[in-house]
Amino acid sequence: MNRFAALIDALLLTPSRIGKLRLMREYFATTGDPERGWALAALTGELVFAEAKPGQVRDLAMARVDPELLGWSYDFVGDLAETVALIWPDPHPPDAKTPCSRIAGEGAEGRSPEAGEGDKALTLTEIVATLQLAGRNEVGAHLAPWLDALDATGRWALLKLVTGSLRIGVSARLAKVALAEWGGVAVAEIEEVWHGLKPPYAALFDWLAGRAARPEPGELPNFTPLMLSHPLEDGDLAGLDPAAYRAEWKWDGIRVQLVSRGGERRLYSRSGDDIGGAFPDLLAAFPDAVTLDGELLVIRAGEVAPFNDLQQRLNRKAPLPAMLRDYPAAVRLYDILRQGGEDLRPLPFDERRRRLETWYGSTQRPALDLSPLIGFSTWDELAELRAGARANGIEGLMLKRADSPYLAGRPKGPWYKWKRGALTLDAVLMYAQRGHGKRSSFYSDYTFGAWRGDTLVPVGKAYSGFTDDELRRLDKWVRDNTVNRYGPVREVMPALVLEIAFDSVHRSTRHKSGVAMRFPRVHRIRWDKPFREADTLETLERMMS
Repeated sequence: MNRFAALIDALLLTPSRIGKLRLMREYFATTGDPERGWALAALTGELVFAEAKPGQVRDLAMARVDPELLGWSYDFVGDLAETVALIWPDPHPPDAKTPCSRIAGEGAEGRSPEAGEGDKALTLTEIVATLQLAGRNEVGAHLAPWLDALDATGRWALLKLVTGSLRIGVSARLAKVALAEWGGVAVAEIEEVWHGLKPPYAALFDWLAGRAARPEPGELPNFTPLMLSHPLEDGDLAGLDPAAYRAEWKWDGIRVQLVSRGGERRLYSRSGDDIGGAFPDLLAAFPDAVTLDGELLVIRAGEVAPFNDLQQRLNRKAPLPAMLRDYPAAVRLYDILRQGGEDLRPLPFDERRRRLETWYGSTQRPALDLSPLIGFSTWDELAELRAGARANGIEGLMLKRADSPYLAGRPKGPWYKWKRGALTLDAVLMYAQRGHGKRSSFYSDYTFGAWRGDTLVPVGKAYSGFTDDELRRLDKWVRDNTVNRYGPVREVMPALVLEIAFDSVHRSTRHKSGVAMRFPRVHRIRWDKPFREADTLETLERMMS
């Protein structure tokens, strides 16, 4: 456990991608099985302890320290695992003779090299084996002695692990990249077989260590790594031949992959997460032996609904019949990657498109349709079409080379996204909350509002768009201008204007203002602008698509 604790502590404190990859490569190279397999499962979000809840952790801490002290500490730190790890009383004072460093230096077999024969180190393997069999009422009884045996870093790592909230700046994709670099293979090869593997990934590590052949996906409906595009930068079009590219609309939904193989069906997000449980209507809508790439949307009578409608369907484990009826999901198809036993990815885009149209024409389903290609001859002509995208609720355009194979990742040149320009609003900062992970000491989550008459109405939240230097200045401003506190949230005096960039705005009954922004982020901090000159809610409503 100490090796894993040291890893995630170092990952949290390492800002660079290269540094994080190095740390994970070293861990995979120097840690034995199955310990590193469980660590990989934790890093990729595949390790879940359904019976472990944050409330149990809070109750354990409240039984050992003053509840009011715990509350104030949590308010200051902003992270439950970190708070409990720091405030947890040491059962073995420094002058006690009882050994308490059970986590000191596991070896490759999960043992502490400093420990005697009768003193085993706490391992991830032990934690997983214990908690996967524990009922909800038993979790606390297991956690307490482990927390007693660990130091502050170990306690923090344990609590992050069991509550499923690592938040250390490592995505599942980045962990797979590190694994691929250590094993000397392409990350796409790992993703090709990933969904056919289970923690602690013995077959995967045997392959990467050269002890066995690559696991074969067989007839499993595995995820195929998506091909992604580059943003079109100023001046890019001047070097591109319009005749070499095909254009299609960039729809305002989420990119998905439909996979049917061996009689099973899956719906994957762009990151490879299985989201089919929220869309049983789609899983029943396509035939066997095909892999399709498309955009998940809500479509009514042939018209694409606002993204806010799609959000009603996302992240639901078992949608009710009324939800399926009121928010009919569909996939607008872009590409076909496999058909029967044939891998179509090496074919040029034009040929894949022809195969997709032929397949679709013979198997039309109500929840599937084709994303149309857009005819054009010059970039100026296409630019005029793009200018009208917002009025039609479209994000922009995609440009794809006619001869491009389907390549995993983001190769430069074959595909470009030409998004419509962002909308902006001058809003007033109203509330601020501490962030998570490396931002847990800063007020980095901002609620902002617009004027409705003489009253400020919250219209959105932003968590990004500013530099580290700007974050430090914003944090100080929040602390200096706080007028009320509500737990971890601070209300600030109305004085600071933030220029907010966002992709679109829609009606919403879930928000007091009646509107919801998509992808709001801080574009500029208007230190110079009087807060009374910020925009109104009416201005925001006029931007609705």
